[in-house]
Amino acid sequence: MTQQKEKVHRRIFRKLTHKFRMVLLNEETYEEVGHIRLTRLNLIAVTGVIVLLIVAIVYVLIAYTSIREFIPGYPDAAMRQNIRENAMKIDSLEYEQAVRDQYFDNLKRIITGEAPLSYLNDTTEVSRREEVTFPRSANETVLRQQVTPQEHLRQGVVGEDQLEERLQDINFFTPANGIITNAFNPMEGHFGIDLVAPPNEVVKATLDGTVTMSTWTLETGYVIQIQHDFELISVYKHNAGLFKSVGQKVSAGDAIAIVGNSGELTTGPHLHFELWHDRVPLNPADYIVF
Repeated sequence: MTQQKEKVHRRIFRKLTHKFRMVLLNEETYEEVGHIRLTRLNLIAVTGVIVLLIVAIVYVLIAYTSIREFIPGYPDAAMRQNIRENAMKIDSLEYEQAVRDQYFDNLKRIITGEAPLSYLNDTTEVSRREEVTFPRSANETVLRQQVTPQEHLRQGVVGEDQLEERLQDINFFTPANGIITNAFNPMEGHFGIDLVAPPNEVVKATLDGTVTMSTWTLETGYVIQIQHDFELISVYKHNAGLFKSVGQKVSAGDAIAIVGNSGELTTGPHLHFELWHDRVPLNPADYIVF
């Protein structure tokens, strides 16, 4: 049995290695032009190499050229761009939803006297260890000594009929020096004012309070929000950088940010400033001199 297998193997090997001569003849004179000596094993090897080369060339053309877009079911360039943009928007929405949920949780903690949590990936502040100070002018120092907004705010909750009078009695600190270019218009969804300020203008807290948001969003860029007494909230958007983090106490006039041009909903360097009372937007120009 073993001898028969060996005979079969030798026979196959002889067939594979049996030499053939391929001769090229002149059709008219039958003169030999050239010849090639081949075996079946050579033909199999050459054929395999040619097939591998063809497969490699086809793979490169499909993987690294635009030919792949002609394959049925493969998305074109516009569809792939839409997929990337949608993925970025979904990621931003998920992050903003997480920040919003934590913001409301921090509000509850601050109201109940607990320490607020730090925001997710909160890297918007300039430095946690280095104290950023800015010199105050003589007028600002005198104003701070004469009036303490927090003393006005802590007199207790008043009725709606006394709200306007009480707000008029509060001395708000101007958040930034500049010109109002877009006024308060809640009917069009503009719940604050746009203030064009000089480059690198310092943004200041309008009242004493606690920072409840210090983050970055896709639409409004670097945003900082402060919870004040008497259910007042001030919001500062489109900043170039933030100086305070969530949970820090601030006083009226403290530097909290730098005027910038961050976020998609901006047309140039400016500060978008909002003032809210009990979830109702107020016109800052009615209470603050800009």
